[in-house]
Amino acid sequence: MKVFISADIEGVNGITHWNETEATLPLYYNQFQHQMNMEVKAACLGAKDAKAETIFVKDAHDTARNLLAYELPDDIILHRGWNGGICSMMAGLDETYDAVVFVGYHSPSKASGNVLAHTMNTKISHIKINGEIASEFLINAYYAAYKKVPVAFLSGDKALTEYVKQVNPNIEIVATKDTDHGATFSLHPNITNKQIQETIKKSLTKDLSKNIVSLPSSFTIEVEYRTHAEAYSKSFFPKAKLIDSNKIQFKTKDYYDALVFMKFVL
Repeated sequence: MKVFISADIEGVNGITHWNETEATLPLYYNQFQHQMNMEVKAACLGAKDAKAETIFVKDAHDTARNLLAYELPDDIILHRGWNGGICSMMAGLDETYDAVVFVGYHSPSKASGNVLAHTMNTKISHIKINGEIASEFLINAYYAAYKKVPVAFLSGDKALTEYVKQVNPNIEIVATKDTDHGATFSLHPNITNKQIQETIKKSLTKDLSKNIVSLPSSFTIEVEYRTHAEAYSKSFFPKAKLIDSNKIQFKTKDYYDALVFMKFVL
């Protein structure tokens, strides 16, 4: 069994403020870098418990240099940094994998379920796919579907885990935290880490044939920027058009083209 893990930080246990996501602010960041590593370690251990032979981990937060090899099991493959391709947070995934696991994921821009809610970056107001504000989970689950790889598991804020069950009820979930407006509350991180390990083992030892997220037959993508100048500039991407003072739209029937569009306009 080959398992692909994509890991972010804004959805790990207890993280509450943007300064806790910034490696340049170690006073705040170090605790949650450690928790990100512990949740990824738990995911790896759960995959090993399920007899996974290959575990590939993509560090997918900010610089993609948050995960520390010495804090993780010694028989995994760790992908750090950005290779510049269209796969972004899913770099390294191909059709040979048996399952995708998401760790530390978060609600999308404009959502109330996470005080750190955003999609891809904080320069945009939102991105919609077929009229729905898209999360990084949805963008990446569609890529997994494009490669015909099932999504076995996701951990992240409670609101996102509830949404994931709407997308595909077969995906196993662990809620790492909940939001109280500008605050958060969580169980002890050791409990979350244990839940992740146990739930991933469960997810990978069941029939995953129903876990491939349904991929739409066509894509209408809308990006709303915080400024008109940014929208105007990005509207020159081939086949994109300015549809409002700060919004552009792009349509395609091929998700590969959608990924290329998002790479250059987000």
